[in-house]
Amino acid sequence: MAITPTSTDLSESPGSDQVSIASPAQESDLQALAKRHLWMHFTRMGVYAEQDVPVIVKGDGCYVYDEHGKRYLDGLSALYCVNIGHGRAELGQAAAKQAEELGFYTNWSYAHPRSIELAARIAELAPGDLNRVFFTSGGSEAVESAWKLAKAYHAAKGEPTRTKLISRKLAYHGTSMGALTATGVPALRAPFEPLTPGGHHVPNTNSYRWSEDRDELWAADQIEEAIAFEGPKTIAAVILEPVQNSGGCFVPQDGYFQRVREICDRHGVLLISDEVICAWGRLGHWFGCERYDYQPDMVTIAKGLTSAYAPLGAVLASDRVAEPFLHGTETFTHGFTFGGHPMACAVALANIDVMEREDLCGHVRANEGRFREMLEGLRDLPIVGDVRGAGYFQAIELVKDKQTKQTFNHEEAEQLLRGFLSGELYSRGLICRTDDRGDPVVQLSPPLIAGEEQFAEIESILRPVLSEAGERMGRWSSQ
Repeated sequence: MAITPTSTDLSESPGSDQVSIASPAQESDLQALAKRHLWMHFTRMGVYAEQDVPVIVKGDGCYVYDEHGKRYLDGLSALYCVNIGHGRAELGQAAAKQAEELGFYTNWSYAHPRSIELAARIAELAPGDLNRVFFTSGGSEAVESAWKLAKAYHAAKGEPTRTKLISRKLAYHGTSMGALTATGVPALRAPFEPLTPGGHHVPNTNSYRWSEDRDELWAADQIEEAIAFEGPKTIAAVILEPVQNSGGCFVPQDGYFQRVREICDRHGVLLISDEVICAWGRLGHWFGCERYDYQPDMVTIAKGLTSAYAPLGAVLASDRVAEPFLHGTETFTHGFTFGGHPMACAVALANIDVMEREDLCGHVRANEGRFREMLEGLRDLPIVGDVRGAGYFQAIELVKDKQTKQTFNHEEAEQLLRGFLSGELYSRGLICRTDDRGDPVVQLSPPLIAGEEQFAEIESILRPVLSEAGERMGRWSSQ
């Protein structure tokens, strides 16, 4: 994957908007300190031995600014999470007000007003009987907690052998050891083997790479085959994203989740909807499962819950899953110090207020067609093979040959994504993700407040850069 640029010489780049942010001395200090002390996530640190670290210092709406004052359209909402946009002072004010009242208290055997209020607010918005909210600090913790809860639920019901988790190939569910077992990206798993045991991976829903005669619900049926192969009495849960992030916004086929729900019910398996990205308006609904009309037993959330103004995640559990732990001495022996932090909960409540007041779910539904139409318009470029996604969560798959759908080999993908696309898009003022955890894709996930002005700006940068990328790859391949 590539989010950061490979070149940050941006002073003369086209279309740049300059604002005064930091003095040259401050810039130099930030660069020196970053290179000496900061260990960035998922980053090739050696890249910055001879070039600047991109330092983002200000955000406003759909835009962010670097230390030089250059403006960028944040086409990734930072990391699929700043849903209401940057610079919303009321969220910081909510945190400050809460700090004056109660800066912190734990949810370990205690409660505080904000975690109670937020749990009730989430339950009110959630579909069906998802009435219990277990707070975490983020998405990986939520996935870890959901798997542990699935195991604990089955044990409490007298089936302690149900411990395994089924997820999809290429799916990303987090990086902690249990969540990494659910993650279906070999390159992320290999360095940390052996992982938590019990993971099993099934095909994803990328029908662009399917044969034309394949049954539409083939991928769903593969889940039942996996359950049968592993042994139904050993399976605790199936975990799926409504739209799969890694690999490039794979959407489900019509009826996919209904079939999966039937399979899970038939075999007594819990269904976990991983909505760390897909909840909170990203797909035009409070929860992604609403868009595809299925009822999970648990939902994992984070990111857009606070629009990333504070770290917070949660597991939503159905009344059925919670029931065994509400009587006698039964306990879900699991927790995190900062899960349900009062200040984070206050920020989440303020974030939901903004979303409701501005009807951002409705805004996404009203504008996603224009967003998608703009991206579909890029299909005339030879390098654009497929366009897919839902809501404000879209991807473009890049190919060597549109007719045969031939993809790029590892060396070519490296040259395409990290050697050109990532840095060039950034230098022209667009932040997005260029990723090759599957076949090479460009992903776009702008703040939910984005509209036609931002779509036009994205197109004005993407079109010439993808066109040049195709030409460069053609020349490079022929050498």
